[in-house]
Amino acid sequence: MDKTGTLTLNQMRVTHLAINNEICAVGEGTSLPNHFHELVEYSILASPTDPFDPMEKAMKDLGEHALNQTEHLHQDWLLIREYPLSDELLAMSRVWAAPDGSGYLIASKGAPEAMADLCHLSEAQHAEMELQIEVMANQGLRLIGVARAVFQPGNLPGEQHDFVFEFLGLLGLADPIRPEVPQAVAECYTAGVRVIMITGDYPGTAKNIARSIGLSYPEQTITGPELDRMSDEELQQRIRSVNVFARVVPEQKLRLVKALKANGEIVAMTGDGVNDAPALKSAHIGVAMGCRGTDVAREAASLVLLDDNFASIVQAVRLGRRIFDNLRKAMSFIVSVHIPIAGMSLLPVFLNWPLVLLPVHVVFLELIIDPACSVVFEAEKEELDVMHRPPRRVNAALFDRNTMLRSLTQGIFVLAAALGVFTIALPSGGDLVARAASFLTLVVGNLGLIFSSRTTSGSFLRAMKRPNPTLWWVCGGTSLLLVLSLTLPFLQNLFQFDLIPWSTAAIAVGAGLLAFLLMEVAKVVFFRTRVQKKAI
Repeated sequence: MDKTGTLTLNQMRVTHLAINNEICAVGEGTSLPNHFHELVEYSILASPTDPFDPMEKAMKDLGEHALNQTEHLHQDWLLIREYPLSDELLAMSRVWAAPDGSGYLIASKGAPEAMADLCHLSEAQHAEMELQIEVMANQGLRLIGVARAVFQPGNLPGEQHDFVFEFLGLLGLADPIRPEVPQAVAECYTAGVRVIMITGDYPGTAKNIARSIGLSYPEQTITGPELDRMSDEELQQRIRSVNVFARVVPEQKLRLVKALKANGEIVAMTGDGVNDAPALKSAHIGVAMGCRGTDVAREAASLVLLDDNFASIVQAVRLGRRIFDNLRKAMSFIVSVHIPIAGMSLLPVFLNWPLVLLPVHVVFLELIIDPACSVVFEAEKEELDVMHRPPRRVNAALFDRNTMLRSLTQGIFVLAAALGVFTIALPSGGDLVARAASFLTLVVGNLGLIFSSRTTSGSFLRAMKRPNPTLWWVCGGTSLLLVLSLTLPFLQNLFQFDLIPWSTAAIAVGAGLLAFLLMEVAKVVFFRTRVQKKAI
C-alpha cells in the first residue's frame, strides 16, 4: 500500500521550516520571521507556476499567505529552463531571469539528501541537517530541501551539479491520515489480511504514520538503499515480519511483490505511476488509483479505486467474501431443494405408489427455487463474522465436500418428512389428500431450507439479525399461493388436491418444521464441529 493519497488525504500543508539550528512552526494566522522568507521564496520558484502536485500547491499557498506584499514574490520573472527530477538525482531546478538583467537565479528543491549532494555540504552541515530531519520526520512530516544558485547569462550547463548551490533549509509538510484508515487497518487484521506500507519518506516519518494507523511492528523498517543491498533470499526472510518500507522508489515495488509471492503470500499491490505497472501486473491483484493514477497503471491493474482510499479496498474484501458466501449458499440450497423433489417424483414409481408430484407441482416448487436463489441470496447481507475469518485457501473449492454433505443431509431431512406424511395420510385420506399433505410438507420444508441456508454454520436466529426484505416477499407470496392451492376449488382441481383435514394439515406443517429443526441441529452441532476441526 502506498502511503500518500491512499493512507493519507494527499492534502498537504507546510507546518514547519528549518534553517541552520532553528525550526519554525508555521500556523494559520501567525507571521513568518523575515529570515525564513527566502526559504519559502525559492521553494515557490523551484515549483511550477500553476502547480498541480499537492506538495507544490502547499508551498504556493504558504507563499501567498506569508510573503504577501513583500519583494519575495516574482510574477514578472522569466523562466529560462527547467532541470527535471531523475532517478539519479531526486531534485528539480528552475532557472529564472530577473527583469533587471542582473543574471540567472536558480531555485532547486528535492529530497534532502539530494540537496546535500548538490550543495556539497560539509560533514558538520550534513550532521546538522540530519538532526533536523530526525526531529521533523518523527512528527510524521514529509521533508523537502531547498537550495539556490546564481549564474551569469550564457550557455547553461547540462546538469544541475554544474551549478554552485547554497543550501537554504528544509520544509516540513503534514499530510493528514484519512480518518477511516485506522479502523480499516484493524479490520484487515481481524480478517487475516496483512498490511504493508510503502513510502518514499524518511523512516521517522514512516514510523510515525505506521503508529498512527495501527500497523503491526511499526518500529521495524527497511529503506530503499537497504533493499538494494539485500539478496532475494534475505529479503524473503526479512519481509515476513517487516511492514514498513521507507525511502522506496517505485521500481523496488516489483522486488517486494516477488519476495511476498515466493513466501506463498497472495499479494494485492497499489500503484499510480508508470513505474508501478510491472508491480501491479506481477501482483495477484493490482490496484490502481482512479483519481491520480496514470493510464498505464490503470491498464496494468486488476481493480481501479475511484476514490484512492485504502478503506475502499477493505470494503472490496468484505464484498468479495459476501459474494463468495452467497454463491455457496445458493448452490447449497439448489442441491438441497432438488433432493426431495427428485425423491418424491421417483420413489412412488419404484414403490408402486400413486404419483405424488405432477408437472404442475414441480413448476410451483420451481417458482420458489428460482426467486430464492436469484433474489433472496443475492440480496443477503454479509454475515456478522465475515471479517473475522482467516482468508480461504487459494485452492479452496466453491462447493466443497463439507458443503455438499450438508446440502445432501438437509435435502434428505425434507424428503423423509414428505415421505412420512404421505405414508400417514394415504390410508385414511386417499391419494388426493396424501398428495396435498405431502406437498404442504415439501413447501414448508423448502421455506425452512431458505432460512437455514442464510448462514452456513450458526443458527438461523443469528441470520435473522440481518434484514432481507426480499426474503419476506418470497416467503409471503409462496405461503399465500400455497393456501390458495389447498383451499380454492379451481386450484384444487388444477393441482389434483382434496381438502386436507385440520389434523392432517397440522401433521404436515409439523413435519416440515421438524425437518427444518433437524437441519439447524445438524448444522450447528455436526457441521460447525467439522469446520472447526478443519480450521485447527
